[in-house]
Amino acid sequence: SMRLWGRATAARRRMLCLWLLLLGFALVTLALSDLFNRDKSQSHQNPGPPRRPLQRFSSPMDLEVIVDSRDPALELGVDLAPLKSLQEDQLLFVPSTQGTKSPPQKKGSYKVLLPGANKDITAPAPPTHGEMGKAVQLHLEGSEKEAELAAVLKYGFNEVVSERISQHRRLPETRHPGCLGEQYSESLPSASVVICFHDEAWSTLLRTVHSVLDTAPKQHLQEVLLVDDLSQHGHLKTVLSEYVSHLDRVRLIRSTKRLGVGGCRTLGAARAAGEVLVFMDSHCECQKGWLEPLLERVAQDRTKVVSPIMDVIDWQTFQYNATQWPVRGVFDWRLDFHWELNLPLQDKDPDSAVQPLRTPALGGGVVAIDRHFFQSVGAYDPGMLLWGAEQIELSIRVWSCGGSMEVVPCSRVAHLDHHHLPYVFPDQELLQRNKIRIADTWMDAYRKIFYRRDTLSESPNITERLRLKRSLGCRNFHWYLTAVYPQLYIPQDRPALSGELYNVGAGSCADYPRGQGPQGGPMNIAPCSGTGSQVTMTTDSSQMISFTLSGQLVHQHSQLCLEAVMEGGTGGLFLRACTHHPRQQWHFEQLVAPKGA
Repeated sequence: SMRLWGRATAARRRMLCLWLLLLGFALVTLALSDLFNRDKSQSHQNPGPPRRPLQRFSSPMDLEVIVDSRDPALELGVDLAPLKSLQEDQLLFVPSTQGTKSPPQKKGSYKVLLPGANKDITAPAPPTHGEMGKAVQLHLEGSEKEAELAAVLKYGFNEVVSERISQHRRLPETRHPGCLGEQYSESLPSASVVICFHDEAWSTLLRTVHSVLDTAPKQHLQEVLLVDDLSQHGHLKTVLSEYVSHLDRVRLIRSTKRLGVGGCRTLGAARAAGEVLVFMDSHCECQKGWLEPLLERVAQDRTKVVSPIMDVIDWQTFQYNATQWPVRGVFDWRLDFHWELNLPLQDKDPDSAVQPLRTPALGGGVVAIDRHFFQSVGAYDPGMLLWGAEQIELSIRVWSCGGSMEVVPCSRVAHLDHHHLPYVFPDQELLQRNKIRIADTWMDAYRKIFYRRDTLSESPNITERLRLKRSLGCRNFHWYLTAVYPQLYIPQDRPALSGELYNVGAGSCADYPRGQGPQGGPMNIAPCSGTGSQVTMTTDSSQMISFTLSGQLVHQHSQLCLEAVMEGGTGGLFLRACTHHPRQQWHFEQLVAPKGA
């Protein structure tokens, strides 16, 4: 019996130990769970939005879906799926929760700790986990140049360098001293900054948003509208939604389909609450005091459309480069836009350095326009495809239909330059279709000059835009060329050769010095601009100069040939004895062919 009693006692002891072990495990589990929940609660109370995302959240819990049959966006032709099938890719609205949550107190950053590494490395924001692993592997291999090349191929700029730059960096002060003392009214109109993006890099997109928030006065900034034009990159999905939900006055709208620049901006405008719309590209940085001068000009005349001086951020180094004043936007007969620099000021008025300058066109980087005027003048043309030349279409329409355009020198915003990769820019066929649409809608009989430079494809359907043009009482293109852009050379149909006169030996074009024109002043040789400002015309053989089949320009009276002479970086044109030297060989672009050709 004693033996049986001992065995029972041992069994009870073992059972007791087992229960004690289970109880201890339960207590440890409970403690860890409590600690985890406490940390999680604290993290929600004091969220630190990530500087770079490395993960996807499981579901868009904080998103508010807007589906309203009276929504102005529906007028734009946006296809809204039924509520039950709406996904994050589709039309979602992310409200700011800044009013109910504590603001982030410090800059958060997702890090990845690499096995065997001595330090943690911030990985680039990838659209897929596979690409993330590849980017991290590049860091592991220490191949920074290879990583930079991959970033350039992906975005058209060096995102590796962009990652190292603060989202809140301050640009150096480059405004004219006369701008610094300007006082602006407290009753300026409110502004909605509309930032459209499609597969934008995380660093540049968030730097744009924070730049606006850091520099725009709160009393004038109604909101920042981020409009996602159907991005596919993973970091622009739920992670961006979560980030935006912690930002004050920032809202996120997602399109249900690819709209392009014009359609995306029109969608943002339909949701905007501010009196003035400020359309801004998704890779900009704002100078202090940039918003007030724009709002003041629009407040003075609600038909004015204005732009800041657009400074340049280098795509390789992200160095800031200030643009010299004066500057204006122009385009050539190919309907290619560019900023024209180093213009002579109209007068010697010392205030001209701070006074807005009328401009024939504006680029699309940053444009401020009264919201009601924008809608009444026809918004962006919905027939323009993706992006390319939409800023020229808007410029001609604004001027022709009762508005005007200015560059405001006391406002400065820097725009990220992109490396000219073929796929960074729109498909050439789509771009060509946009240009044809502009020519057919707005250029009247002058469109034949455009068609001489570019091949003709099928005619676009412009019925609605022509109806808009008639209803607004818009002026014709001849008025635009006469009153707004008289500097644009108009080729004439005459028995002559016309165009840029290119010298083979010098690799440059015949040029008129600044302030001179066809009526007088000596010609020289300068780099070809391609803007139409260097157009030269020959006359027939009965006049002073004739053009030979060998490419020589012969002075009839002296039988000497025109030669380009380069000395010390400058060049001039001289009559010399005719030889076969390349500096006496000229090519005409032949913008206008002789009759009968």
